[in-house]
Amino acid sequence: MSATAIVASKRQLAMVMDLNKCIGCQTCTVACKTQWTNRNGRDYMYWNNVETFPGEGYPKQWQTSGGGFDNEGNLKDGVIPEIETGYGTPWDFNHEDLAKGVEFKSNVAPIWGPNWDEDQGAGNFPSDNYFFYIPRICNHCDNPGCLAACPRDAIFKRGQDGVVLVDQDRCQGYRFCIAGCPYKKIYFNPKISKSEKCIFCFPRIEKGLPTACAQQCVGRIRFVGFLDDEEGQIYKLVKKYKVALPLRPDANTGANVYYVPPVAGPLKFDANGKPIEGSDRVPPEQLEALFGKEVHAAIKTIKDEMENRKATGKSELLDLLIAYKHSDMFRLDAGYYAHHNNSLKPVDHRYDAGKFTSFKAVH
Repeated sequence: MSATAIVASKRQLAMVMDLNKCIGCQTCTVACKTQWTNRNGRDYMYWNNVETFPGEGYPKQWQTSGGGFDNEGNLKDGVIPEIETGYGTPWDFNHEDLAKGVEFKSNVAPIWGPNWDEDQGAGNFPSDNYFFYIPRICNHCDNPGCLAACPRDAIFKRGQDGVVLVDQDRCQGYRFCIAGCPYKKIYFNPKISKSEKCIFCFPRIEKGLPTACAQQCVGRIRFVGFLDDEEGQIYKLVKKYKVALPLRPDANTGANVYYVPPVAGPLKFDANGKPIEGSDRVPPEQLEALFGKEVHAAIKTIKDEMENRKATGKSELLDLLIAYKHSDMFRLDAGYYAHHNNSLKPVDHRYDAGKFTSFKAVH
């Protein structure tokens, strides 16, 4: 199947995440979960998750599950993860029985779940072990694999900001979108037989508020804004300094979530427990596989700026990354949206009405 033409939007919302500051606390995950996916059919979904790299990821082995486009623009085959073995069936624990002296256990025997391999990483402790965290949401791509794969034209990019949404009136739950997404960031709701995904918190964005995951991030790793805002942090990190890169650019979808790669960690130790000067625990080839060949130039730029800061006490780039003021990380304009309306119904009423809204399954 050939790719559709890249969908042009008037502007493009984007996010930058600085992996050097992520501590894997999952506050963003909880913020998203309580905001959007704590209701029927969404219990296994994590529109935002933070996974350990190296690791299997969420869903399991998503990086080798296909989707995206080849270099000729053809949509690549992909797989649809099973809920139990790929995402993990949600389970509860018998907390109410603990006072009776009953053994603490789950109500099912889980075989996989989000963060199953958290903090495991790779290497040999303490000489060369390593890992880092990768938070992931929908990338709201320029050329979404999910959109190209949908035979119902139920997935679209909003013209005013490039946010990728599912038209719930058109979706019939065929799940080709899941196979077509190389990041596996679109999900099937078995209760209503519809696909659902991260909506970039557009009801908040339209009011000038950042996404829930960015607002609650304690590490201040997330910047939110428009790519064409030359005075904004997004533009400067992505376009000016080129230190923020898309995840898996080889998927050829034009992802609009960018990452500042991990720059420096502890040195490796030799057999005598002494640091090995010039060593790097994270293999450069693994960073290249994640972020492309540009990752080496990005890391060099940041290291050069760190030296410049030591010498002169000044660095616009480091000031941006430090993010002294939380509110400065978000450049959004609620007034911008007052002049834009969608011709398609972007989401069903449950997104706005809340988790206690009743609804009927659609078949």
